[in-house]
Amino acid sequence: MLAHVGGSMSQLLVKNAIVGRLVSAKSNLQSMMEMPTLKRARSTPAARPKKIAVEGNIATGKSSFIRLLEAESPEWMVVPEPVARWTNISNDEEGSEVTLSQKSGGNLLQMFYDDIKRWSYTFQSYALLSRMRLQRNPLPDALCEAKNPVQFFERSLQSDRYIFAKNCFESGVMSETEWNIYQDWSTYLLHALGELRLDGIIYLRAEPEICYQRMQKRGRPEESGVTLDYLKCLHEKHESWLYRNEVVVDQTLQDVPIFIIDCNEEFIDDKPNQEKMMQSVRKFVKGDTSVCDSGIDSTNSSLDSIADTSGSDIEY
Repeated sequence: MLAHVGGSMSQLLVKNAIVGRLVSAKSNLQSMMEMPTLKRARSTPAARPKKIAVEGNIATGKSSFIRLLEAESPEWMVVPEPVARWTNISNDEEGSEVTLSQKSGGNLLQMFYDDIKRWSYTFQSYALLSRMRLQRNPLPDALCEAKNPVQFFERSLQSDRYIFAKNCFESGVMSETEWNIYQDWSTYLLHALGELRLDGIIYLRAEPEICYQRMQKRGRPEESGVTLDYLKCLHEKHESWLYRNEVVVDQTLQDVPIFIIDCNEEFIDDKPNQEKMMQSVRKFVKGDTSVCDSGIDSTNSSLDSIADTSGSDIEY
């Protein structure tokens, strides 16, 4: 009998404890609901900048053209080619040993031009990797705060593949195995890095003979081994892809508008022509396709303009 009473008392105490906890929890919940809520400030996400590639053969006038772009609007930013990396390959780790490449100057671009067959795969792989790294750098604060930000890429990952690497394979200086490996990993990167998808392409078009004359005039050491035949090959690749629409391109390039500018005429001292050119570029940036073709499946139009024979940055 005493054991039965003791058991009932224990059960009663446990029951009361549970009820007490429930009442306390309900009271705390009501108090929390009655407290004034703090409104969190909503930060407006930065607008994704339009990404436009500036394409063209060696010595078409890209350096002068991108200087005009940089001066045109504070909301426009140019991402140049990483030529400094190509001409000075280095190990960024402190205390690391100096490599044989660094002892010889580390100029991979020079090595490529001196012995294209030996260095074609190495250079094209590093060119794409270094370009990708540079184009993925965080945006500067000014561009993050811009209402209509635009990034202009001096050449793109796509031209690395469809122009330069493809030319190496088709001219026999890159083996079929190397080309297949290059296509495999470059395709993966182009699909994986969606933030580098292009919104437009500006093709600076000039005859290879004119490009060769300008290249000879500026006399850059890295270009001393570049032949007219090589420029003709690159010109044909540009024409096939961007002018005649004969290249089967990756889906990331479908419906990307192309604006073609005729660069056979000089423009460096022609202010009216420069202004005419920038007016058309502004329309193109805003999505006005009346200045160009409406996509890669359409007929291209062109704007008479330019080229540069000044001593600007090295062009690859």
